[in-house]
Amino acid sequence: MSRQINVASPLVILHGDEMAQVAFERILETFVTRPLDINLVEIDLTAENRLATNGQAVTDAIEALNRHGVGVKNAGMTVNREQLDAMLAERPTLDRASLNPLATKSPNGAIRKGIGGNITREDIEFRNLRLERPQWVGRDIVVDTMDDGGIKDSHNALADGSGMVKLLFVGASGDPVELHRREVSKGDPWLLATNDLDAVKAWAHRFFQRAIDEQRDIYLGLKDTVIAGYDGVMRAAIEDIYRADYQAKVEELGLEYHYELIDAQAARLVANPPERAIWGVPDNTSGRKLYKLVEQLKRHGIPDRKAQVSISRMSAGGGDQYGSYNAPAEEDGILKVVVDGEEKHARHVRKGDPILLMSNDRAAIKDWVLQVFRDASRKDKEVYFGLKREYMDYDEVFSNVITEARRELAKADTPPPSFMIMRPSRQLVKMITDPPRNALYPAQNLDGDIFSDISAALGGSLATASSIIESKNGTMLFEAPHGTAHDLYLQYQESDGKVAHFNSSALIYAVGNALETVAEREGNDELGDYASRLKAALIDTIGDGIVTGDLKGKTNEPEKESVVDMQGFIDAVAERLTA
Repeated sequence: MSRQINVASPLVILHGDEMAQVAFERILETFVTRPLDINLVEIDLTAENRLATNGQAVTDAIEALNRHGVGVKNAGMTVNREQLDAMLAERPTLDRASLNPLATKSPNGAIRKGIGGNITREDIEFRNLRLERPQWVGRDIVVDTMDDGGIKDSHNALADGSGMVKLLFVGASGDPVELHRREVSKGDPWLLATNDLDAVKAWAHRFFQRAIDEQRDIYLGLKDTVIAGYDGVMRAAIEDIYRADYQAKVEELGLEYHYELIDAQAARLVANPPERAIWGVPDNTSGRKLYKLVEQLKRHGIPDRKAQVSISRMSAGGGDQYGSYNAPAEEDGILKVVVDGEEKHARHVRKGDPILLMSNDRAAIKDWVLQVFRDASRKDKEVYFGLKREYMDYDEVFSNVITEARRELAKADTPPPSFMIMRPSRQLVKMITDPPRNALYPAQNLDGDIFSDISAALGGSLATASSIIESKNGTMLFEAPHGTAHDLYLQYQESDGKVAHFNSSALIYAVGNALETVAEREGNDELGDYASRLKAALIDTIGDGIVTGDLKGKTNEPEKESVVDMQGFIDAVAERLTA
């Protein structure tokens, strides 16, 4: 056996779920623990352990990252209501009412907030992948969204000074009840949005009836895992109506119904669209963006991508919907937003109406903008911000901070890269249908989540993109942008481990990036050389036409491709690494 490379610094390893975890364990054994003498700080972030530890595993992950500075995170499951019910049924000693939100929600937002990190996602520069672009011109797909409600009809404002934002509710008793409070500083934006559940139900009836009348397959997209008290409430109401009033007719007509998280569904519909479908996105801010994108695609199609696409997501500082208070109203009443004792806004809600209160941190926004400019300058990228500043005080803060950062950089004789500010819908359309030479697209958290999945899918697959979370204090977390591959995991289980299909490219690349960062920080040239060779071996493997099933037919010479399973691909990378 060859000598191991000595590594002085620990590396944080955050384990995940399902097929991604099967791959991750083999990657760590092949490329980390076997060739390196390194201390791994390993934390179990599986859905089961997050629940069993009542969220302590997430807290442990944040503490480890802040202490050691560099980590690799695997994909983990975010459980929906049905999955949570099943998991709790198997653990009768757990009390649902006393569960910490960290036990059941996605850990991603908490980790990003805990380390103060923002996300940059970009394509891995595989030299021989080509996109078989779907024929979009004239394709018969329509997007249906609600006209009103939600963030479109929110009340948003800036904090007059540092203090406390409180959300109060006045119901039948007449006594105000505090639902939520959060600290803000002067200039921080906050926003209150609600949706009329009766209006959501009326939209659902129109949506499903339109699908039947026009005989279209049905797609519904929301973010119910992360925003369970808002999107989850809408999903439950819409799907109750579907099952009660429309499912039998839909099945009788031979039509299909699909629900997916909106980011995954957006990627699927854009990169692998059905022939004829109706796509329901009840949230009108996301819905309008995706409606405009689909209309552009139907007119102009998807052009060749001649440059790498990078997306930066503002996720530190509390963020948007991901850092919100969200829950349904327990009874009819009045919501009030009070800032330092002064009532700023009030509105009526009815029982069951979903409520969302969110805020952001102006200082964190500035850190993000400076990071965007720094990254773009280092990689010679143009910058295209997406903001709704024409009618959103919340977004106007971002615009003001961009101007402020630009002036400070110019004064310091370090001018920022070329940049533009446009509406998020235009930003998305430009990224997909009119991409410039080399660009970075900064977006707020939910937009960035949807946009990055669309971009990665058009670049080949989510497994051909890299994801980097960087905090102001230098903490770096590398991860794969894809999920846990539930369908592939079921095949793996049913075959007793004999059928193992998974593209491990993004996970291998994340490990290489993390090791490269550790090497730079401790001045370890031998480790740095190894990390660079690992990333090169990955790119060479696909360059030689050795691909997993998801990339079949996507290289420049499909007739020369060799399609392998997960282990075959890892072995091929290892072979090139040692050659």
